[in-house]
Amino acid sequence: MKQLALKIDVDTLRGTREGVPRLQSLLQAHAAHATFLFSLGPDHTGRAIKRVFRKGFLGKVQRTSVLEHYGLKTLLYGTLLPGPDIGLRAAPVMRAVSQAGFEVGIHTWDHVAWQDHVAQATPRWTESQMARAEERFREIFGCPPLVHGAAGWQMNDQAFMHLDAAGIQWASDCRGTSPFIPVIAGQTLKCPQLPTTLPTLDELIGLDGLDAATVADHLLGLTAEAPPTGHVFTLHAELEGMRLAPVLDQLLRGWLQQGYRLVSLGEMASTLDRSTLPRCRIIQGTIPGRSGTLSLQGAPVSS
Repeated sequence: MKQLALKIDVDTLRGTREGVPRLQSLLQAHAAHATFLFSLGPDHTGRAIKRVFRKGFLGKVQRTSVLEHYGLKTLLYGTLLPGPDIGLRAAPVMRAVSQAGFEVGIHTWDHVAWQDHVAQATPRWTESQMARAEERFREIFGCPPLVHGAAGWQMNDQAFMHLDAAGIQWASDCRGTSPFIPVIAGQTLKCPQLPTTLPTLDELIGLDGLDAATVADHLLGLTAEAPPTGHVFTLHAELEGMRLAPVLDQLLRGWLQQGYRLVSLGEMASTLDRSTLPRCRIIQGTIPGRSGTLSLQGAPVSS
């Protein structure tokens, strides 16, 4: 059966408190499974203003109505307002998702800090950020994390290697076309990557004439033909869990009509024969509709 994994990035306190419960209800209404990836430390969303000088950032802000989706208070966290600790203040919401049967995992400790600094960060800083997120995850859920999905698809070599050491069993930290085993600094790792294969709503809306009324049909056109290993779609609690919920509802209905089984990353990973997955390097590149560079699946490495 065709499968499409739903990967939900939860970036902010508001997204956790308001977007996550709405997504949970919407997914349950369609009997859809998904993976919720939580930001577990401080919400410093306001510090993202430093990206104003990054090519394409202002255009994305204007296209996707950041103020409308995130709210003024969230956009001041970490600047004029102190950044609240998401894991401390929203742990009951996170536990409720897990208790409802959804897969939960780590997105990051500090979303803005990770997204803006990890590409050039030292191994020590990287390890510290990941260890803090893992410790908080265990405090909230009472078990170690099994899945990781990096903020902004931003990683470095040390972060990829840390996944093996931390016991992460599957991850979705990059963009690509199909599941693979990463090769980092000449070393073949254990943890498979299930990359995001489809564009996100915030990458599509406002480009090529697409808006909230037409973007679902565009995405459904991209999934009309299913690749052998399926698709991974990344959505955000702050977008599809709030004002763009009607778009997600349309997508879920459409994917079910196309014959997809809507699964978690873990369910997708369980269908893979890891011994036959291609070994691929990770490269840095760009994605249409998204500012800056991010981690991408590279060409297969010959054995």
